[in-house]
Amino acid sequence: MAKGNHSIVTEFILSGLTEKPELQIFLFLLFLGIYVFTVVGNLGMITLIGFSAPLHTPMYYLLSSLSFIDLCHSTVITPKMLVNFVTEKNIISYPECMAQLYFFLVFAISECHMLAAMAYDRYVAICSPLLYNVTMSSGVCCWMVAGVYTLGLAGATVHTVCMLRVVFCKAEVINHYFCDLFPLLELSCSSTLINERVVLYLSAFNILLPALTILSSYIFIIASILRIRSTSGRSKAFSTCSSHISAVAVFFGSAAFMYLQPSSVSSMDQAKLSSVFYATLVPMLNPLIYSLRNKDVKGALKKFFVKIKL
Repeated sequence: MAKGNHSIVTEFILSGLTEKPELQIFLFLLFLGIYVFTVVGNLGMITLIGFSAPLHTPMYYLLSSLSFIDLCHSTVITPKMLVNFVTEKNIISYPECMAQLYFFLVFAISECHMLAAMAYDRYVAICSPLLYNVTMSSGVCCWMVAGVYTLGLAGATVHTVCMLRVVFCKAEVINHYFCDLFPLLELSCSSTLINERVVLYLSAFNILLPALTILSSYIFIIASILRIRSTSGRSKAFSTCSSHISAVAVFFGSAAFMYLQPSSVSSMDQAKLSSVFYATLVPMLNPLIYSLRNKDVKGALKKFFVKIKL
């Protein structure tokens, strides 16, 4: 079919999480609460780390960057999803859809590599504690964070440029609650082979490589912890890693389920459920995981509230 015969789509309709009207208000209130909690939690974590001198360490510098990524990640997705719950048709223009796709990918990819950077930080802290201040200097941390964002921007740019070459001429309803890669490719009436290969290859790089980095780091960490003779020493070492392991398991598990399989195999209903975890719940849970299971953060929080009362 000639390109001139296509009816080019200029806007899309997001189908949302569910089409059941009786669930719309409940889901609106639920995800509004999740979003408010996400914003307060991540902004609170950034503020606490910024104003608490004891938390001015590489570990918390990276955690502050993760909180910023989570805040932006959630903001790209959730407000538009909330609109979908209270409007009959949630229309998004083609430029807005491409912009949402781009920024979603920037922060999703950045989160993958930031979690890997945090695993490396824990590896250095436990396996080479005497060299920690040199290995994880402020300059090194800045370069690591810059590298994380560079990979995020590069990956998102490649995906979005590939998506811009796709011709949309089928039904303009996106079977998702935001503009994601596979739901958009389902609407294409041009070849998507290149796009699907790019998704698979870059997802393997941006999910498997950080996952292997994290796995390698924790193999060395566990081996080092097992050499500690005292039970209290082992417990303290494990506690510094437990929060990070919890965050990694939820994020990488749901992201891998979504992107590391061909689009012909994945179900969009399953994809929606999976994306709720890494795009909505993980940004909310990370501040909880790192605050409730971290004595330094809880101590800094108590001091912060004391200062406010004074």
